[in-house]
Amino acid sequence: MRYRKLGSSDLEVSEISLGSWLTFAGGVETETTRACTEAAFDAGINFFDTANVYGRGAAESAWGGILSAHPRDSYILATKVWGQMSDDPADRGLSPGQIAKQIDASLTRLRTDYVDLYQAHRFDPSVPVEDTVEAFQKVVEQGKARYIGFSEWTPEQIRAAVDVAGPDLFVSSQPQYSMLWQAPETEVFGLCAANGISQIVWSPLAQGILTGKYQPGRPAPEGSRFASDAMAVSKDLVYSDAALEAVQRLVPIAEEAGIDMATMALAWVLRRGEVASAITGASRPEQVHHNAAASGVELSEDVLSAVDAVLRGVAVTGPVLGPLAEEGVKHR
Repeated sequence: MRYRKLGSSDLEVSEISLGSWLTFAGGVETETTRACTEAAFDAGINFFDTANVYGRGAAESAWGGILSAHPRDSYILATKVWGQMSDDPADRGLSPGQIAKQIDASLTRLRTDYVDLYQAHRFDPSVPVEDTVEAFQKVVEQGKARYIGFSEWTPEQIRAAVDVAGPDLFVSSQPQYSMLWQAPETEVFGLCAANGISQIVWSPLAQGILTGKYQPGRPAPEGSRFASDAMAVSKDLVYSDAALEAVQRLVPIAEEAGIDMATMALAWVLRRGEVASAITGASRPEQVHHNAAASGVELSEDVLSAVDAVLRGVAVTGPVLGPLAEEGVKHR
């Protein structure tokens, strides 16, 4: 496993990380969650990414019981705030009161005194950006988080927050990024790099589509993510006949390079120096080990050119608003 520096922080994160979005929030059983997590440690993965809203605390609680058995300095832990945490419509967002409440709740569930990275899951345009930044600064000052990041913020929102916070608060951006979803390359990557902010990307395998296991015109394979109602909630983000057909045209490119599709897809994401880590999900320990093996794999220019030719007109490019994201910035 190789490691990369996370933005302007002193954190060295594994190129492949383990996330808990659809799997450990209830998609798989506790013992499987434990087995996948232990497999991550075995594979050299040191970066674990979750969020308070995953299962409304379920994913954090699951990891709290598992990760707390390991020395706290043996892993880098990230969680998020913003999502709807109860049936109360006000129990969401990035107000100072919500951030203060949710960091304490997350730390309790995660059974730790601090997280290494606390992330705004989305931007909250209903709250003055100054209030949100100051609330995050307070979390760091209190020692409850070492660093701050964000997910799916627009360039306008990133600029506004950095202007308020200065250059040292934000160290990471978490956009969707894969062969099929290349939108962040247009503006977000460069803007963040200029401000010492790394990318930790979600869905680098396009929720499993880039493994090649989903065939156009055929039902999802038994046991796969899209065969499960619990884990297919965001299928529409990436699943289409055009995408599936393009992936099948990518398979022989991977085979000729001597690797499989998943490895090629992860190596493709990691080809960019702006990307510190690719967050992968897993429902079986062997998937963790397989994904981890993509660290250090480098794709030739011929392979990259062949991939580009297949995906031209299929991949999502250009500035695109992220899922659940809202435009706009409010000032006080």
